[in-house]
Amino acid sequence: MSWVPVVDLAGDPEVVCAAVAEACERVGFLTVINHGVEPYVLAAAWTEARTFFDLALPRKLEVAMPYPGYPYGYAPMGTETLSASLGQHSPPDLKESFSIGPVTPAPHQFSEPDEASAWLPNRWPALQPSMQPTWEQAYQELSQLSARLLSVMAQSLGLDAQYFDPMINRHTSAMRALNYPVTDPAASSGGQRAGAHTDYGTLTLLMADPDVGGLEVQRPDGEWAPVVPVPGALVVNLGDAMARWTNDRWRSTLHRVSSAARRRQSIAFFHNANWDASIECLPGCLASGEQPRYPPMAAGPHLMAKFRSTVAQADQS
Repeated sequence: MSWVPVVDLAGDPEVVCAAVAEACERVGFLTVINHGVEPYVLAAAWTEARTFFDLALPRKLEVAMPYPGYPYGYAPMGTETLSASLGQHSPPDLKESFSIGPVTPAPHQFSEPDEASAWLPNRWPALQPSMQPTWEQAYQELSQLSARLLSVMAQSLGLDAQYFDPMINRHTSAMRALNYPVTDPAASSGGQRAGAHTDYGTLTLLMADPDVGGLEVQRPDGEWAPVVPVPGALVVNLGDAMARWTNDRWRSTLHRVSSAARRRQSIAFFHNANWDASIECLPGCLASGEQPRYPPMAAGPHLMAKFRSTVAQADQS
């Protein structure tokens, strides 16, 4: 039995809010059923990802991230070390990925204030014209589900249902497919398929592989617990932004993907706040006499600093 609770989003709203609050405080992970995203939308995105990863490497490299730190496109094996986002030095992750960002005209720019403005477009494989419309539809529907979940979370924290709306109406979310090829754990130099890390943004929606496990969350006692896939469900976990918003009342939980000798695929939707949204302690999240644990930070620069740190270490390994 999974340590991660299952929440039925079609249930009584007060019951749903209570269940979400309990899961966010105790685990930082939950599995949602009856989430409203049509199964065919997720299935189509899944199939397109599998088709892409089955292409020959030279074809995939045609849409490779053009330089380290570029967030969209294809990243081959050995180019990312997720544990580096927490300052850990370990072998590169045993995975490849394909990522996209906002599918409407870019609402933000990734340059620093003293650099020239630079829009960063998505990169689509020419040999797979069906991928763009399929993935854009999934991106839009997962964006809507994220907004719905944030509304539930706001109410669970005693805030207005629309509290987060002004902070996510130009969100900088990313959708990423991950392929973990068959590897020999004994020859991996200690690498994980995805090293232990926390996510950086507000929340993550995960389409987990229904046949191959490997996702594990760290319990408060330090032990690792498997996340058991539920057919048709989505796994939800909180990111660092939500933990900081709640002054660690809610958890951004350490998780990883352990190595195994079977191919594994997943698709993650990393929801992020607006580029310039301020992440600071929310009203009602401080106990009497308690001080905020974190200074305010802008969501976008924090996100990119974390992402670039994972690429930098992989380049040095």
